[in-house]
Amino acid sequence: MKQQGLLISMIMLAQTAFGQSGYDTKAKELVAKMTLEEKASLCSGRDFWSTKPIERLDIPSVFMTDGPHGLRKAVGTDFTNSVPATCFPTAAGLASSWNPALLQEMGVALGEECQANNVQFLLGPGVNMKRSPLGGRNFEYFSEDPVLAGKMAAALINGLQSQGVGASLKHFAANNQEFERLSNNSVVDERTLHEIYLPAFEIAVKEAQPWTVMCSYNKINGVYASENSLLLDSILRKQWGFKGFVVSDWGAVNDRAAGINAGLDLEMPGNGGINDKKIIDAVNSGRISMQRLDEVVTQILAQQLKTHALHKEGATYDKDKHHSLAREVSSECAVLLKNSNNILPIEKKKIALIGNFAKVPRYQGAGSSQVNPTRIANVYDALSKAASVTFAQGYTADATTDDKLIAEAQQEAKNSNVAVVVVGLPDTYESEGFDRSNMDMPEAFNRLIDAVVKVQPNVVVVLMNGSAVAMPWAGKVKGIIECWLGGQAGGEALADILTGKVNPSGKLSETFAVKLEDTPSYLEFPGRNGTTIYGEGIFIGYRYYDKKKVAPLFPFGFGLSYTTFAYSDMDISTAAASDTDKIKVSVKVKNTGKVAGKEVVQLYVQDENKTILRPEKELKHFTKVFLQPGEETTVSFELNYRDFAYYDEKVHEWQTSNGQYNILAGGSSADLPLHTSMKISASHVLYPPLTRNSLLKEFAQHPKGKAMYAKLMENMSSMFGGNSNSTEKLTPAQEDAKKKMQTMMITILNEMPVSKLVSMGGGKFTDQMLDAMLEQVQ
Repeated sequence: MKQQGLLISMIMLAQTAFGQSGYDTKAKELVAKMTLEEKASLCSGRDFWSTKPIERLDIPSVFMTDGPHGLRKAVGTDFTNSVPATCFPTAAGLASSWNPALLQEMGVALGEECQANNVQFLLGPGVNMKRSPLGGRNFEYFSEDPVLAGKMAAALINGLQSQGVGASLKHFAANNQEFERLSNNSVVDERTLHEIYLPAFEIAVKEAQPWTVMCSYNKINGVYASENSLLLDSILRKQWGFKGFVVSDWGAVNDRAAGINAGLDLEMPGNGGINDKKIIDAVNSGRISMQRLDEVVTQILAQQLKTHALHKEGATYDKDKHHSLAREVSSECAVLLKNSNNILPIEKKKIALIGNFAKVPRYQGAGSSQVNPTRIANVYDALSKAASVTFAQGYTADATTDDKLIAEAQQEAKNSNVAVVVVGLPDTYESEGFDRSNMDMPEAFNRLIDAVVKVQPNVVVVLMNGSAVAMPWAGKVKGIIECWLGGQAGGEALADILTGKVNPSGKLSETFAVKLEDTPSYLEFPGRNGTTIYGEGIFIGYRYYDKKKVAPLFPFGFGLSYTTFAYSDMDISTAAASDTDKIKVSVKVKNTGKVAGKEVVQLYVQDENKTILRPEKELKHFTKVFLQPGEETTVSFELNYRDFAYYDEKVHEWQTSNGQYNILAGGSSADLPLHTSMKISASHVLYPPLTRNSLLKEFAQHPKGKAMYAKLMENMSSMFGGNSNSTEKLTPAQEDAKKKMQTMMITILNEMPVSKLVSMGGGKFTDQMLDAMLEQVQ
C-alpha cells in the first residue's frame, strides 16, 4: 500500500505541474478566441450531466455524475437506471475505518470505474459536519469532527484524481439538514463557521486540491452559497488557494450574474440557455466585467481540458478485484461496540441469524448517491460457508413484525448457541431530501431484540444504519456491532468479523447519544421558517458531551477489538515552544493480546489557559497501526500552529493563547491514558482596534492601551467618588468594606465602554479628551 501511495503521489505531482504550465495556458488561449456567447455557454451544462462543447475550437463536452461511494452514472434523469458499479460503504462507515490509506486505494478504484464509463468528474466526497444524528444525509458525510472528515476526504480525492478523474468536494458550506434545504438560511457565527464547518473543506483543498468544489443550496447568514463571495472567493480561493472551478449543486443557482461575480463558475444542470442569456446581458450592461467572465471560463475550461487529456480510451476494471476491495474496506468500517464475556468471535457454535437484513441487507443510502451494485453479498450466505447457521425472518421488508415472526425467531434462538439479530434503519427512515424525526429504530426491531433476549442469553445485535440510533436494549445483549451501510460486500465483511477471520478495527466517527434530548442541537434542529440557528456554536459532537459532562452511550473514537492494546512512553520534543515551532510527539502502543489487530492512535490537544471558551479537548491527529501479538511500535505526530489555535472573530484570524496546553493520546476520546503538558508562547498576537465602544478591560489587555488603562481608571474612580482624600481613620471593618467596594467598582468599571466616561462623567471627561486618547492608541 505504501508503494501504491508513492506512485499516486508521483502521478498527482506530474498532473499538477502540467496543469499549471499547460492546461491553464491552453485554456486562456482558447478563451481569447471565443465570442461572448461561447463564453457564456461554457458556464452551464448541456443537459443534466454534461457540459456544452464548442466544436469550432475543439472543446469537448465532459460528463459528471454522482458517486461519493460508487459510480452512479444514470441514463438521463432516470436514477433507477444506472450502469453497474462497485458499491463501497457510505462515508459514515468510511470515516469509522480511520484509515486514509485505504480510502486512497478506494479512490483509485472509483477512478478506474469512471474511466471505464467515460466519466470525467465524480460528485463527491461530502464533508459536511454531523450537527445532529437526525440529518437525513448523514450516511453521506464522514464525521462530527472536521479533522477526521478532512483527512479522509483528502485521501479519497487523491486516489480518485490520480486516475485522471476530478473530484467535486461538497456541499460548501454549512449544509447540515435536508429540511427546506433549497432555501434554508444557516445562521452561524464566524468563529463556529471557521472552527467547525469549514476546516474539513480546508484540509481537503490544501492536501488534495480537488478539481471542483460544489456549492450548497442553502444561504449562509442571509446570502445564498451560490453567490457568497466570502466563501467562494475570499476563503476558498484567496485564503486556501483553491485552483479548480466551483460548480453549483443541481439547481442551487439563485441570481446567475451575482454568482459569477461571487465565484460560482459552472451552473448545473443545463438551463436551456436561460441563464446564459442573463450572463450575456449582464456583461453588456456592465454588471459583469469581461475580465471576470474570462476568469470564470478559464477556470472551468482548464479542468475540462485536463480530464479530456487524461481520459483512457478503452479503459476497463476488474470487477472481482474491486468487490474484494469493497469487502476489505467494509471490514475496517465495522465498529465492535460491545463484547461481553468475549462472545465474539463465534467459533464452532450453532448460530441463529435473525432479521430480514441478514438476507436482504441495507447496504447504502437512498437518494442521488444510490449505486447499482455489480453484485450483493448477504451475511446469511457468507456465514453459512463457515458455520452452522439457521435463519428466522424476524420482521417484514417494511419493518413490521407480528407474533408469528417473533415466535419463529425465539424458536431458532433457543435451538442455537448464539443469536445474531440483524437490524438497523430501513430506507424510509433516512435519505437525501428529508431528515429523521427521532433517533429510534422501528419499534418492531426493538421488540424483536427484547423477545430474543428472553429465550437466549447469548445475543449479538448487528446494526445496518447510516447514523446514530438509540439502543434501549444495549444493557441486555452481550455483543453489538455497528456495520453502518457497508456496501455490496458488507455481508461478507460481517461474516469475516463474526467468525474472527477479521479482527474489527473500526472506531466511531460520531458520538452515539443515549437519547435525542442529549444531543447538542436538540432544541434547534432542524431550523424552522426558513432559518436555522446554530446556537450550540463550536460545541457539536464530543465537544458538547465533554463540556456539558453528559455521558454518551458510546463516545467518539470508541471501538473494541478481539485483542488488547497498551499505551506507554509519551515523549515530546520540547516542554516550551513558540506557536510557530514544529513540535514532535511520540507514543508507544503494544498489542498485549493473543491475535493480530489494528489500533487507531488518537492525539488530542487541550487548552488549559481558560482565557476564552474552548472545548475540553480536540482531535488533531490520528493514525492506524497493525500489530502482531506482543508487537510494539512507536507512533509519531507533529503539532503545528493550527493545532493550538482558535479563531478570533474580533480580528478575523487564527490566534493562540500564551500558557499551558495538555497533549493527550489513546484509543478513543474517552480513553486517553497518556498525557503531557507544555507551554506555548504566542509569537504574533493580533488585537482588535480600540474604539469608543471598547470596554475598559480591553485597554488593559491591549499592548498600546495598557499605558492609558491606569489613567482611565483614575478618571472613572474620581468621577464616581472612589478617590476620597478624607483623612478620617477607619475601623478594620470599615477598611474591609472599603476594599470590597473598590473591588466591586473596578469590576463594574472594567465592563464599561469608555464612551460612558463622557455621558456619565458630569463634564469632567469630554469627547475631545476621549478622542485624543484614542488617537494615541491607534
